[in-house]
Amino acid sequence: MTGRVSFVGAGPGAADLITLRGAKRIAEADVVVWAPSVVEVECVREHARPDAELVDFSRVSESEVVDVYRRASAGKLKVVRLHAGDPSLWGALREQHETCQRLGLETEVVPGVSAVSAVGASIARELTGSAVAQSLVLTGPEGDEHIAEFAAHGTTMAISASGSRTGRIVERLRAGGYADDTPVVVAYKVSLPDETVAQTTLGELEACVKEHKLYRTTLFLVGEVLKAPASRRSAVGDEPVRRSRPSKWAMRASRGPAPATAESAVESASVAAWSAVHDWQETARARRAAPARPKPDSDDPVLELLTAEAAVPSVDTPAESKPKPTVAAAAKRNPTTVQASTTPRQTAKKPAAPRAKKTKRAD
Repeated sequence: MTGRVSFVGAGPGAADLITLRGAKRIAEADVVVWAPSVVEVECVREHARPDAELVDFSRVSESEVVDVYRRASAGKLKVVRLHAGDPSLWGALREQHETCQRLGLETEVVPGVSAVSAVGASIARELTGSAVAQSLVLTGPEGDEHIAEFAAHGTTMAISASGSRTGRIVERLRAGGYADDTPVVVAYKVSLPDETVAQTTLGELEACVKEHKLYRTTLFLVGEVLKAPASRRSAVGDEPVRRSRPSKWAMRASRGPAPATAESAVESASVAAWSAVHDWQETARARRAAPARPKPDSDDPVLELLTAEAAVPSVDTPAESKPKPTVAAAAKRNPTTVQASTTPRQTAKKPAAPRAKKTKRAD
C-alpha cells in the first residue's frame, strides 16, 4: 500500500456544491491542501476529520507542497488537494500530477462543478443554445492575448481574467468582431452569499466592473446567447404530466413538517443532502482515528494472566465439534424415516416353508 493524492474539485464556492465523492475523499484525508481565498471554509470544516492537517496553499511555496507529497509517500498518507471549481480548468493539474507519479504515489482526479456552469445556472441560460451558438470557448488568465482570434468565431466565450484587465479585454473583443451591444455577464464569487453577478453589454463593461470594484480574478461570459428572451412561452400541451420518482434525499426531507416558505424548503433539502452523507463520513473518520489495540506487556502480570486465560480452551467447550449427519437429523424430525447405513447390505435367507405331510389314502 502506498500514499494517495486526490485532486478534488471543490466547486464554484458554495460548500454544498461539492460532489459526494469529493466530500468522501476529504473525510478520509490525513492532509488537506487548500486555499481559503478561493475555497469556502465551511467546505473543509464540514467534511475534514478533527485531527486532519490543514495546509493553506496560499501561505506556502510550491516546494513545501511537494514536501507534503513526499511525506505522503513515506508515511502512506492520504492527501487531498482542493481546487476551486473543476481541477481540469485552470488548476495547474498537470505539474502536480506528474510530481506525484514520480514519487510513486497513487493519484486520482475528482471532478467538480465549474464556475462557468454555476454562472449559467445563476442566470438560467443555456450557454450553447442551438439557435445562436453551439460551441463554447474557454480562455484563462494567460490566454487573453488570443481573445481577438477566438472572438472571430462569433460564438459564446468564457474569459477568466483579472478585473484590472477589463479595458484590454474590451478592445480585443471589439477587434474580433463583437459589437458594443453584445450581452456580457460579469461574475465574481458565484454561488457564495457575497456573490456578484451583473448583466451588461460590451460597451458598458468597463463601467460595470468599476462600479462593483472587481479587480481580482473575474469570470466574463460574452455572446448573443446571454440575451434575455423577448417573451416566454406558456407550457401548455395535451401530454399528461409525469411525476418524477422521489429520491432518498427527497423522502428523507419529507419526513419532517412541511416548510412554510420556498426558502425553508431549499434549506430543508440541503439538510437532507448533508444527512445522507453523514453516516459514511463518520465511518471514515472513526476508521482512521481508531486507536491501535495495545499489545500485552511482558512486565504486566495482569495482561499476561488475561492473555493466558484467553488462550486456554474452556472445559465445557468440546475440543472438536463434529457436524451431525443430515440424515440423522431428518430421522429425528420424522420417526418414520429410516437412517441409511454405511455397511454393505447383506441379504437375509428366508426360512424354508415346512413341507406338508403326505397322508396315505385309505383304500
